[in-house]
Amino acid sequence: MALEHNIGIDLGGTKIECIVLENQKEIFRDRILTESEKGSDHILNQIHQIYQKAILFIENQKHTLGICTPGSISPDTNLLRNSNTTCLNGLPFKKILEDKLAHPLSIENDANCFALAEAVMGAGQDHAFIFGVIMGTGCGGGFVHNKKLRVGPNLISGEWGHSILHTNGHACFCQKQGCVETYISGGGLSKILNNHGIHLSVEAFFKKEDKNNIESRIYQNFMNDFAQAMGNIINSIDPDIIILGGGLSNIDSLYTDGINAINQYIFSETLKTPIVRNQLGDSAGVFGAALL
Repeated sequence: MALEHNIGIDLGGTKIECIVLENQKEIFRDRILTESEKGSDHILNQIHQIYQKAILFIENQKHTLGICTPGSISPDTNLLRNSNTTCLNGLPFKKILEDKLAHPLSIENDANCFALAEAVMGAGQDHAFIFGVIMGTGCGGGFVHNKKLRVGPNLISGEWGHSILHTNGHACFCQKQGCVETYISGGGLSKILNNHGIHLSVEAFFKKEDKNNIESRIYQNFMNDFAQAMGNIINSIDPDIIILGGGLSNIDSLYTDGINAINQYIFSETLKTPIVRNQLGDSAGVFGAALL
């Protein structure tokens, strides 16, 4: 069988990670600091540096190249938008990278890369239609059908974090109110806790057993909001499996209290959709980039 090499680069806020897959088996991995405070040119040089190490490792053999990054390329302007590495926003990022690396590449946001990696190599391997969910600082997601990523004409497929959960609800950075992200992301829940004078990390909040009345109400609201957001996806798309990722996916009670609450929001007698924890963890982004 001919060797197939796929290089993936995950551009994070603090680190840039690179992986080489050979027939979908990892043969090389390295990481380097992003150092975004030094500006866009420095970040591009860091990407170039780690990419050169990868192609040197495979002795310049033919390969594909994928980039995972927060944000997305606008279909109207071809400029990067919504990246939390803000110095890159507004740049023709894909074209600049292709010129700098002298190689064509594919680029997708971190939620899409997560979904693709889990569909091909993780918890969704045995399912045709998966929805991968990111519940981290924000909320994102991605749809994969028959191991192929679905991005849509607006390049926003899976952006459930910016669907409206509560009309006239919490303000979101996207300029709307009541987005899913403002209620069940780590960042959203942190704001809710702080607004109630509760100075606990999200992790400590869920681990606390003796919650007072206000804390118990916030907990129940969180689980109810999670259930409603999941129910909306199931009613609309009915995926074969939903895979949870991001920091909040490690909360055990999501898989008990959260899932149990979904039944009241779905247009069916009982919930049959598996809702499971991811298998690839922090590596999903870089694996997904390689698989692009």
